[in-house]
Amino acid sequence: MTWTETEYLEILHGERRRYAWVMRRHGALADAEAREAALRNYPYEPGDAPYRGLVFHDEAWHWAMSAIHGERYPVEHPALLQPSPEYLALD
Repeated sequence: MTWTETEYLEILHGERRRYAWVMRRHGALADAEAREAALRNYPYEPGDAPYRGLVFHDEAWHWAMSAIHGERYPVEHPALLQPSPEYLALD
C-alpha cells in the first residue's frame, strides 16, 4: 500500500493503541509494558522501506493474541478469533 506520511502515522498510532489495549486487557501487562510491546511490534518504518506497513495486513488484535496465546490461538481459543466489541469500539 502507498500512504501519505500522515495516513501512515495515523494507522501506525492506531494499531499501537489497539495492540497495547489488548496486551493490557488480555495479556495482563501494565500500561508501560503494553506501550513498550506495541512500540516493539509496530516500529516506525521509513517511507522507502520495501515492505512498509506489511504488519497492517492483520488487525492488532491478531498480533496481540498471537503474542499472548501463540500462533495456534484460533484453534486453541476459537472464542478469541474475532475481536471483542470493546476492541472494535476503540476506533
